[in-house]
Amino acid sequence: MRVLLVEDDVALAHELAALLRSENFAVDIADNGEDGLHLGDTENYDAAVLDLGLPLIDGISVLNGWRAAHRDFPVLILTARDTWSDKVAGFKAGADDYLAKPFMPPEVVMRLRALVRRSSGFATNRITCGPLGHDTQTGAFDLNGEPLRLTAFEWRILSALILRKEVTVDRGALIEHVYEHNADTDSNSIEVIVGRLRRKIGAEMIVTVRGHGYRLTAGGR
Repeated sequence: MRVLLVEDDVALAHELAALLRSENFAVDIADNGEDGLHLGDTENYDAAVLDLGLPLIDGISVLNGWRAAHRDFPVLILTARDTWSDKVAGFKAGADDYLAKPFMPPEVVMRLRALVRRSSGFATNRITCGPLGHDTQTGAFDLNGEPLRLTAFEWRILSALILRKEVTVDRGALIEHVYEHNADTDSNSIEVIVGRLRRKIGAEMIVTVRGHGYRLTAGGR
């Protein structure tokens, strides 16, 4: 999963980014509203964490800009503004969740996972595809009931595939789920990671759709 974090408090932004990366998220950081608006409008994200009191462009204007541009990724507002009117303004602008400061950082992780799950059309925390299971609340994967050990990149790709199980996911879209903005990517890296995943969960579960991408399937079709 790839998340955009728009927060002008540098210490808090780095604390949250470190936490999210430790939970296998790819994270891009913007420390002002102008950069946040641009990144959200030009990059593909699974979710965004957005402060309201931002320099250059305020958070509500950023969110209005994203929604006007039909950017529909879920947005968690994270702000010191906790009045009812602030919350109403946030939800009217298109926010999906609202968390007031101070907060427990692990709660941000749990809320983001829930937002991504619901935006992908799943009502419950557990998603299965044949023998493969994924607990979206903890982020854990299992195969035939046994825990799977995955690298961060493997986790990001498998998360993207299981949230779109039985649907072909474009190779370019997978790259966007794995790498952060301006990362130095190797043209064959996705194939290498998919190859490792096939060895861990079974080659028949990840189908290559030539000219398009990959599909996670329970039937190996």
